[in-house]
Amino acid sequence: MAKIQTVLGDISPDEFGLALVHEHVICDFIGADEVSRDRYDQKEVFDLMLPYLAEIRQLGVTGFVDCTPAFMARDCHLLASLSEASDIHIVTNTGLYKEPYLPKFALKNSADQLARIWKDEVESGIEGTSVKAGFIKIAVNPGPIAPMQQKIVRAAARCSLLTGATIACHTASGVAAKHILDILREEDLDPDKLIVVHCDAEGDLKYHLEVAQEGAWVEYDALREENAEKTIKLILFMVKNGFEDQLLLSQDAGWYHVGEEGGGDIRGYAYLVRDFVPLMLASGFDQKLVDKILIENPSRALQIRNST
Repeated sequence: MAKIQTVLGDISPDEFGLALVHEHVICDFIGADEVSRDRYDQKEVFDLMLPYLAEIRQLGVTGFVDCTPAFMARDCHLLASLSEASDIHIVTNTGLYKEPYLPKFALKNSADQLARIWKDEVESGIEGTSVKAGFIKIAVNPGPIAPMQQKIVRAAARCSLLTGATIACHTASGVAAKHILDILREEDLDPDKLIVVHCDAEGDLKYHLEVAQEGAWVEYDALREENAEKTIKLILFMVKNGFEDQLLLSQDAGWYHVGEEGGGDIRGYAYLVRDFVPLMLASGFDQKLVDKILIENPSRALQIRNST
């Protein structure tokens, strides 16, 4: 049966509910060679970020996807504590980002070796814990994908084939998105196991259509007040072209920045539900479409099925 793997255990997809599919609790951009749990106070981060999660829980949010990758301050203990305290289903990830956030072993390991490491985090747990990754987070460079990132994409595809976990790839480039899909085709992975992250950063709308036509998920995740009208237009464009079933929406918000006093400039998670949903309704979208994008689509995109 299909499931969503949260940091507190498996749930059925219909339990995930109203969900923010691309957010961050904490990130550290110091680089893979220097990143460490010693660089931040876990209790300080917990105390600072819990009110932001409590705020969206009051607004009806019950699902939250944390997209901070390994070696960039992914912290499964922190996320589990926040999930329990906020009563929100939080999903974390396996996978790797791109240089300079790649550990040395990623440079020398084969795609199959990386896939096996990630498979273990999906099926057994992260860093010796019982917290399992619920999806695979990777990243690629803009334009044609460099060889190192091609290996990462192949590793992600092979991990997905082994586990059933979905890939969310930081992309922000139509050319790169098409290249990813070409690689997944070579690896015999269904395109519906790919979320093309940051599609709203690609200005050529033909790529939005091509990604959807191939069967992948189109994610608009830079939502904030200053680009709300642009996002409304993007949603309208995809809906008019018949791709409302493949749309995901989020804010890429939060971001306790390790190394900055008090976590730096933290952006809360409430805007989408508190302000943007009423704007969608006022712009002519009905509640059924809102529920599809924020409830039904996330539960389908993140479910793990057919694992071996």
